[in-house]
Amino acid sequence: MKNSISIFIALLAIPVVVFSQQTAKKAPWKEMHDYHEVMSVTFHSAEDGNLAPLKEKAGMLVERAIAWKKSAVPAGYKPAETKDVLSRLVKQCKKVQKAVKKGKPDTELTTLITTTHDIFHEIMEKCRE
Repeated sequence: MKNSISIFIALLAIPVVVFSQQTAKKAPWKEMHDYHEVMSVTFHSAEDGNLAPLKEKAGMLVERAIAWKKSAVPAGYKPAETKDVLSRLVKQCKKVQKAVKKGKPDTELTTLITTTHDIFHEIMEKCRE
């Protein structure tokens, strides 16, 4: 009987543990997701040799990077490190936009958007707590 009661109590505790683990995850970050929408389209198209989306959306890439940088860093990220990397991301996005406006060769644009993508992933991987 004692084993049955112990098992019953243990089973009741499972939802509490699962819920506490879910709430401990990082908070959603709208501006990050907004930026990722544009990054995804521009970078993955460039990987396939299609730079039209990058050329069309270079300005939006800058706008969303700036909005992301200005937003509050949610729980689950290292605030100081994240803000530093976001500053680099904004600068890099501006480089991309400037290169697009100047009509730089596709090879140069591909290199620039790849570097931008790497900085984005730095935030996703190294800035998490």
